[in-house]
Amino acid sequence: EKTGKVLGEFCRCYKEQYGVALFNSVRYEIEGNGGPQAQLLHRKVPLEDHVIYSGNLFQYIEENKKWRNRFCVVPHNYGLVLYENKLAYERDLPPRVMVNSAGYKILTSVDQYLELVNSSLPGVTPKSGHSPILKCPTDFPLILWHPYTRHYYFCVMTGKEQEKWQAVFQDCVRHCNNGISEDSKVEAPAFTDAVRMYRQSKEQYGTWDMLCGNETQVLSNLVMEELLPELRTTIGPRLKGKAQERQRTWIQISDAVYRMVYEQTNAQYDAAMAKCEQERPQMESTIRTDMDQIITSKEHLASKIRAFVLPKAEVCVRNHVQPYISSILEALMTPTSQGFAEVREVFFKEVTDMNMNIVNEGGLEKLVEYMEKLSHLAFHPVKMQSCYEKMDQLKLEGLQQRFDVSSTSVFKQRAQIHMRQQMDDAVFTFETLLHQELGKLQGKDDLCKSIQRILERVLKKYDYDSSTVRKKFFREALLQITIPFLLKKLAPTCKGELAKFQELIFEDFASFILVENTYEEVVLQSVMKDIMQAVKEAAVQRKHNLYRDSMVMHNSDPNLHLLGEGIPIDWGEEYSGQLEAEPAADKRRRAKQVVSVIQDDEGGLPYKVGAEALLQPGSPEPEELDPGVQPSSPDGVEEIQKALEKESLGDGIKAEERLTNADVPSGASVQHTAPASPKPRAADVPAEAKVPHATPASPTPGAETPSPSTGKACHQPSDKETGEEVTPPIGKCRARQPRGTTESGEGVQTEF
Repeated sequence: EKTGKVLGEFCRCYKEQYGVALFNSVRYEIEGNGGPQAQLLHRKVPLEDHVIYSGNLFQYIEENKKWRNRFCVVPHNYGLVLYENKLAYERDLPPRVMVNSAGYKILTSVDQYLELVNSSLPGVTPKSGHSPILKCPTDFPLILWHPYTRHYYFCVMTGKEQEKWQAVFQDCVRHCNNGISEDSKVEAPAFTDAVRMYRQSKEQYGTWDMLCGNETQVLSNLVMEELLPELRTTIGPRLKGKAQERQRTWIQISDAVYRMVYEQTNAQYDAAMAKCEQERPQMESTIRTDMDQIITSKEHLASKIRAFVLPKAEVCVRNHVQPYISSILEALMTPTSQGFAEVREVFFKEVTDMNMNIVNEGGLEKLVEYMEKLSHLAFHPVKMQSCYEKMDQLKLEGLQQRFDVSSTSVFKQRAQIHMRQQMDDAVFTFETLLHQELGKLQGKDDLCKSIQRILERVLKKYDYDSSTVRKKFFREALLQITIPFLLKKLAPTCKGELAKFQELIFEDFASFILVENTYEEVVLQSVMKDIMQAVKEAAVQRKHNLYRDSMVMHNSDPNLHLLGEGIPIDWGEEYSGQLEAEPAADKRRRAKQVVSVIQDDEGGLPYKVGAEALLQPGSPEPEELDPGVQPSSPDGVEEIQKALEKESLGDGIKAEERLTNADVPSGASVQHTAPASPKPRAADVPAEAKVPHATPASPTPGAETPSPSTGKACHQPSDKETGEEVTPPIGKCRARQPRGTTESGEGVQTEF
């Protein structure tokens, strides 16, 4: 009954927002108005059929209250798949459990877990001296806690293992939380706006931690948010037994209710979406025919609402928001910019380490091996952890209560997803440019020089793109914090008066223009100017390596984006003919092995990064390096940076000529202006060189390296709502790609 009531109200909101989102999508398609062009390439075809992580850990089985060893595999879609053992995985037997981790929290302490369990059922706390609900056989637990559905208990033997698995689990949660595909330009905004409008109708403003997972999971959380307190009041006092038993029973009841809610929600949302899709062709035809009239009607409505709302909104902004914008921005900028700087550092280190090893170990064969590993760098949870953990510093103390921000986790995860995407874009751009150059190179000398030049070229593009991405993230985060606060403040004086504006909308256009949405746009405009100004001032002051809005790299690489449209590069397949043929039996045997992006037993790269690896024009030939002696690490970044500057400045013109993606059209001229001083003016520098970049810190060698992907098919996590499924007999195991998701970097989502 509760699910039907909530879904009924939500589907009404969704139908309204669907028309608005469709109009906005068509209008954007016609008018364009895109932002700055990205300099880095974006991977069109996602990396698939690789295993993110695999290894053994202990799982607590609630049915028999025993700990059992399990072999856990994390496929490219970030589901947690647990097998009886490694042999069961290699034989392609059905898994024991498949977990979708959307909405879960990763706990590394039993005390943390017990505190959450005790608070979930008020008044039921075990007495001191009594055994708790969970005992862990080691000091290194890993617990997946969810406010509504069942919990999962794991443990490992060492602290190092715990850190690795925690990074892997957090990556799974981060990925699965981002389950609403951003590729959908109509359904996704319609859904998120409908959720927001529904919650605001219940006087719930501000960020919501449980807006995570795919659409059905989010709606199930929406229902459970209202249903669970009622259940707790009704059922809680009737639970019998000791405190631990009552807690365990309550968790099981909550999980069972969540399963039922999920099934009902899934069916009702599917029906609502199918109805909107059925009406879409007619709506889109109306929009395209009457676009000008709809826009005119909307602007007329907005002008009337603006005259009524704007004076009150501006006073509210001036008194309650404006004084705090710079504080919020500074709190966001510091950890975010440190995280993006760390992404740059990790990328620089990995490529430079690879270049050094090619110098010492051999040419194309080693390049193919390292490039297969480098292509997965953005999806390496342990290597990316140093970037992600910078966001843990984000704190909005004092501001959280003022602006009703329940948690900073939504901002942390969004920034971390941007970091992963920027890393993957940098890697993809690097491998695309390098792949283009390989046919022109003569020997190992040219290869190493080209790698270094391409690295510098990609870093410049990364600096520009990361500045653009961060500024957009800061603006969105500031709006996400301030707009709900303003709407809540203005609601008593404005919301009741909005109904009178409904008569200004033509009936034919009522599906595409909503008074509530137009009112929110007016409120947004009242604060947007201050937010834009704050971000602009931070860029002008060069805070955190942000660039001014006026610094735009137009067509600095006119043909680069054409390269990204080509067939995806498969380093192993493409250059397999140049390498020694592998026996068919060995290939089959290797395919059955677990090949993870991370290997617990793999060591670091055999050679450290040395300044002598950065081959400069006129430098000694690589043969002069003694392969038996491990090159020394430089004392600091200065050696590497000076070498890079000497190469990029001294041979910059030749490098640009060599790395041009296509022939320059006749009549076109390419100007190269050498900088006249260490701090050249913007007008004296070529377009690409106008964007400065942070000095890369000294890379630390010895980090783990991802392994090449395997062609082995991965089990898709179950589409059951509970997060676990007792698998059917062999041959009856089915996999389903969840609705509304794609096999792309951010949109991949496993269902329950």
